[in-house]
Amino acid sequence: QVQLVESGGGSVQAGGSLRLACVVSGFTTTPYCTGWFRQAPGKERVEVASIQPDDRPNYADSAKGRFTISQDNAKETLYLQMNSLKPEDTAMYYCAATLMKACNGGKCWCYSYNYWGQGTQVTVSS
Repeated sequence: QVQLVESGGGSVQAGGSLRLACVVSGFTTTPYCTGWFRQAPGKERVEVASIQPDDRPNYADSAKGRFTISQDNAKETLYLQMNSLKPEDTAMYYCAATLMKACNGGKCWCYSYNYWGQGTQVTVSS
């Protein structure tokens, strides 16, 4: 059974850093994409960062320049290094994976993330 197990959440002061990790197991086929999402209270879940089918990272504007997504060589663990944290980064963070991708004009992207971790809380205080 596919499992995504997260760790690394916690409480930090503004300007601090956290490193989230997600151990991915159970896939018989390597996911096309993996990524991190977050959901603040009363808001929709949004993508923070992802690794595309070509292994290139993609970042939300809110994360660009501050967050770094990476994975180990075996693609068994997904990381999110978060620096210069702001109170608005406070949210439940989820890692996710998908086996679905679409390609058009030589470019590919992922959709319908359907494998999710349990979520880990990140709280940034001012």
